[in-house]
Order: sequence, then structure tokens, then C-alpha cells
Amino acid sequence: MDLEPASSPKSPLVVKKSALSVSTFNESFEVLFGAYIDETPHSDQEDAEIEANEPTPALPVPQVISGKTVPLTRYTWEEFPAPGSAEGNTVHIDRSTSGNVATQPKHDNTKPMISFVTANSSSNDVAEETAFEDEEVHLPSGQHLLIDIRHVSPSFLNSQHALATAMITLINESELTLLSYHCHSLVPVGVSCAGVLLESHIAFHTWPTEGVITLDLFTCGAKPLIPIVGSIERLFAVPPTLEERLAYGGKLNGNPLETSMVWSHKLRGFREEFSEGYDSMDNPLDYGLGHEVLNRLTFDLKDEVVSTATKFQHVDIFDVMEVPFRSYAFYQKSIARADDEITDSYEYCHPELFKPDRVLYLGGVLQSSFLGDAPYHEALVHPVMIAHHNPRRVAIIGGGEGATLREVLKHNTVEEVVMIDIDEELISLAKEHLKEWNDCSDLIDSNVQSCFDHPKASIYFCDAMKWFIDRFNDKSNDEMKFDVIIMDALDPNDAVDIVDELYTNTTFLQSLYNGLHDDGAFIVQLGEAPRLKSPPDEYGSFQNRARVIHTLESLGMETMHPYAEGHSGFFAPWTYLGAFRDGSMRSTWYRNPTEVDLQIEQRIFKTKSGSNPLRYFDGTSMQNYQIPPKSFEAIQCLIRPVECSVSNTESTRRVYSPFYERRFSYAKSDRSKQASYNLDDVNTSDEELMKITDRSGKMDFRRKSYSSSLLFSRGLIGDVSNGPNTKAVVTRKVTTSV
Repeated sequence: MDLEPASSPKSPLVVKKSALSVSTFNESFEVLFGAYIDETPHSDQEDAEIEANEPTPALPVPQVISGKTVPLTRYTWEEFPAPGSAEGNTVHIDRSTSGNVATQPKHDNTKPMISFVTANSSSNDVAEETAFEDEEVHLPSGQHLLIDIRHVSPSFLNSQHALATAMITLINESELTLLSYHCHSLVPVGVSCAGVLLESHIAFHTWPTEGVITLDLFTCGAKPLIPIVGSIERLFAVPPTLEERLAYGGKLNGNPLETSMVWSHKLRGFREEFSEGYDSMDNPLDYGLGHEVLNRLTFDLKDEVVSTATKFQHVDIFDVMEVPFRSYAFYQKSIARADDEITDSYEYCHPELFKPDRVLYLGGVLQSSFLGDAPYHEALVHPVMIAHHNPRRVAIIGGGEGATLREVLKHNTVEEVVMIDIDEELISLAKEHLKEWNDCSDLIDSNVQSCFDHPKASIYFCDAMKWFIDRFNDKSNDEMKFDVIIMDALDPNDAVDIVDELYTNTTFLQSLYNGLHDDGAFIVQLGEAPRLKSPPDEYGSFQNRARVIHTLESLGMETMHPYAEGHSGFFAPWTYLGAFRDGSMRSTWYRNPTEVDLQIEQRIFKTKSGSNPLRYFDGTSMQNYQIPPKSFEAIQCLIRPVECSVSNTESTRRVYSPFYERRFSYAKSDRSKQASYNLDDVNTSDEELMKITDRSGKMDFRRKSYSSSLLFSRGLIGDVSNGPNTKAVVTRKVTTSV
């Protein structure tokens, strides 16, 4: 057959009819690759003559990048008969100034061949014998990119010339140096190539019938490889042609013909031993970002949104999708074109439920994620602010993505929010790439898109530590004091110099204490939750957590409550601390779920869309926060065993005591003395009370409380002493009342 698809250069592949019949391929393969198969029977001698006379297209020749010095090299090769290989080609770098392409001789595969070539003796490997001065110190380490691409054009994957051209283009764009490469076209289809780089190597293999190519690139230089991932996708993820789509009925191997790529970036070798002063904690590629995102091939989608260095830190934002948390197939349906058949699918109608997760890394440490945004930030802000009777002035330390500010602005009591973050560039990036984090457009009191532009928000781009010390080093600055201060800064165990100052600087913490009103509250995130078998924080990697707790206790905080949230998007439950200057706040901290839901209904702004303004926090989740995690009790009892063994805990209870809070405080919260918050004194209509109860469905009817007593006294619910059967009574009364 003398046919050639117009969409690709003619392949040199010749398959013997006697060795491999076309009938062994499926119909789709015959349509796509029949043009490359010679069906005429030939003898072995005729086959040899055909192969010898078959015109071999000249493969592209690597060129020396302008201005780059290439050292002398020696090239040695050995070849053996390869029955599975239809053709092999070796191409060397052109060192000549003219850039002429030398004719590539076809190798004889009938016998082994050994050759030793020096750089200055090869016709296509010429260089001046000058000393090569490498400005970069090459350590025994490197970077490794692993790339898998599927749903690629079969004709592209079977074209040695097209693949070699893509490889050389990639090397040139990456400013690497390809010394030589060797390619084989395989029987019946497929191509394998390996290239020797001055920096190390590149190699790939293709499966045309399956539409798959796998590629790896290793370099021992310091030049980052991640920026060229996009180039690899552009050059090698060639979509199927229209003819190929039709041949496969619009699908390749049963899958839609949309190219997709998975990739992994790994640091290889040894750095600590050979690089003086090297610390993996200072290298984002060798720390959280590298281990949690870049190293892994398990992500169906991994797209770099932005990677840049501000004046203060390195910022990385990625879109990721990993099975089983997100399905790439469902995501494809959710973003289908309007003319596709699946536009009536649930995924297409609700694309917001199938979006990739967007993750923010600062200095290589995970700070926030799209899927964990609401649990983390609502748990940080609302438990303490709902417990405070009237938070009007609030300060935020850090919180550059804007989500903490967003949650604070949902409280209708707030008159001013002061946010202090040193990194103005981070906030600009958040406005552009993390819009969901700082979106205030749906709040009924807001006429701005970004929370950063809200009229109640005052943003200061400066050192928060200096800002507070300058204003509250003494106790006389009453006019500027806050009702709530929230520290949403770096984790206490992060290996950054500023972290020690934030969590252990007594002058700074004193200024925070001074900056609160007498009934003020302080909120701080305390990092990953301890485990039951963890050592005490005082002796482990979380010493800063222990220090800040001890310091706040010594400064005069009267009640402190640690709590944890397990859905914050991190790799472990995350912990927080609410500290109150006024001990009477304990009563509002321990309100029951219905009381909390009522407070949310009265306190939180409604939305223009009618959706719930709080996606995660409610009375039931607050009930979970009221009791400290068991692990906090365990590590406290390790360091203070006496406090956990005495019978009369009231006589030895400290301000911070997870043991006491877990075992005694909730039972002895003295609800009858809640003068600061008595629902009987709240000016609330019957209709609003029933609306709250009916909406939340979370009233604890087994425990009498102010809310249940009030509802009963107004005749809105049945007798709450009936236990589990009360729910049916309440349902009937709610139905008739509303």
C-alpha cells in the first residue's frame, strides 16, 4: 500500500505480511495504521532490500544554544540485533558554527557494533579543546520529572520524527543541552527514545494504539524543572485528529478523547551531606509542597496557578484533584461544552460541587485549601465570637488570603476590623487567585466584591508585632482596644525565625493582652493536634504551643479553651485556643446547641442569595468544640500528673486545664446562673423561635435549658421531660404553630 495520512509524516515502519497479519489488529487499528503496513508478501532478501532502500527521513539535529559552552565529551555505543525494532537512529549534537546537518547512517542490526568516539574526532561532534569552566557547582543531587499523558494522537505517537522534533524543542526551550539521542521505531507500532543531556538524560516510550506516552527527564543542575511542565504538555499532549476521532467513534480505548496528563517532580540524590548549611525546611521542593503535591503521581489533575516569591515568602497556588476525594471524570462532565451530550447531567448543572481543590502554600507549608476553607476559618472565628456578647472592634494578625476577614464581617455587631499583614503582595495574589476566600459580595450589608475593600475593614501592611507593641505596650490606650484579637499567622512549629517571636515574645503577647477590653477574647490557631502517644508539648516539636499557653495564663487570662477541627483540609485535625480575660465568659462558651443556633440567627448577616451564610459552623459543631480533645488531656497529665489524680479538682484547677474541662466543667457550668445570657430576657417573637428550632432541628430535648423552657412556657413545644418521644410531640406542635 502506498498510502500516507495527510496529518503526519510518513513513518519508516515496514511490517512483513508473513510475520504479522493485518487481521491481528482491531478495526480501529487498521483504519489508523493500515497506511503504514506493507501487505505485499516478500522474501527475507526482498524485505532486506526494501528496508535498505526505504528513504529514512532526516531526524532533527540538536544545536548548541547561543552563548552556551559545551564541554568535551566521549561517546561510546554498542548495538545488538533487535528483532522487535524496525529501525534505530542515533543523532549527535551539531557543534559546528555553520549548523549543517550531517547525513545519519543507518545502523546494521545484523551484528554487534562497538565504537569509541572522542569529541574532536567525530564529524558531527566538533569542539575546540578549551578548558570548560562550569560556573555552577554540581552536587550529587538532581531533579526528576515523571510525566504520563493519555488520549494522545496515535499518529503523533508513532512518528519518530515528530517525537524527536518535540523533544529537541523542549530541550531548547528549557535551555538544556542535548548531546545525542537514540530512537527506535518498534514492531508493530510505538517509539522509544533516549537522549543524553549535558545535565543528565531524557527518555520516553509510546503506545500509539492506547494513545499513551510516558516520559522522564532528569537533570543534575539547579535550574527548576517545574516551569517546563507546561511546555511538555503543549509539545507532547497532541490531541487526536478528526480522522482519528472518527475511527474510534469519538473515543480512544473507550475513553473520551480529551488529553490529560499526570506528573511528578522529585528531588533526587543527597544535599545535606554535600551542601554546607543546606536545610530541607528552607526548600519548598524538599518540604511540604514537594512531599504533599509535587512528588505525587496520584493526582488526576495538578495545575500550577501561580508560583512566585514576594518580598517576604514564596507563594505557590495549585489546583489539584485526587481520587477518591474528587473524580476527574465527573469534573470533565461539569465543564462540558454546551453542544455536548452530557449537558443535562447532574455534574453539568452543579459544577461547583466537582471543582478541583485549590491549595495555598507559603514557604512550602500548606496554609489553606478550597475544600477546607469553611471548616478551618469558621472554626477559627465563630466559636469565640459567638461566645462574646457584643464584639464590635476586631483585630486580625495575618490571614492574608482574606477568609478570616470574611468570617468576621458576617457578624452584625462588628463596626471595625483591623487587619495587619506584612505581605501586601500576598493580598494582591489572593484577590486575583483566591477570590472565594475573600468574597463578600453575597452579604446583605456589602456592596463590594472583595472583603479587602469592605468599608468596615482597615488593612495595614506592616509588622503586626511592632504595630501592637507600639500601641499597647502599656494599658493606657483605651480608645483603640479590641473586643476580639485573632492571630491567624504561621503554625507554631514552623521552622521560621519569626514564628518563635510570634509565640514566645512576652512583650508582644503582653501587648495583645493590653489591647483587649476587660471582657475581650484572644483566638490563636495552634497547629496540628497532638496524638495520644505524643510527648508533652514542652518536650516535643510543639514547644511554642506550650509557651504561648503558659504565657497567656500568666498574663491574666481567666479561662482558656483548646478545641480541634478535623475537616480543615490538612493532614491531621487542627487545633485552636480561645482565651478570655473575663471568667464569666465560661457560661456563654458552654451554651447548648439551640442557644448557639439562636445566637447565630440573631448575629450573622443574611445573604442576598438566600443561602446559609455559615457553611460549616452551627450549634452542634460548637458542642464538639466545647470539650477539649482527649489528646490535650493526655499530654497535660504527662506534665502535671498531680492535677489529674486529686479528687478535688476545684482546689488545683488551673486556668488552662483540659483535664478539668473534659471531666467537670461542662457538668458544672451552672446554667441556672447564666445571668449574662438568659433567653427569657431576649426580645424574640414566637415565630422566630420556632423558625430557629424548626430550621436547625438540633434541640437537645433530653436536657432542660433556657431555650427549651422558654419555648415550653410559651406553649410552642410539648413537655421536654418525655425523653426520646418528645420529638414526635414537638413535630406536631411545630406543624400546627407554623
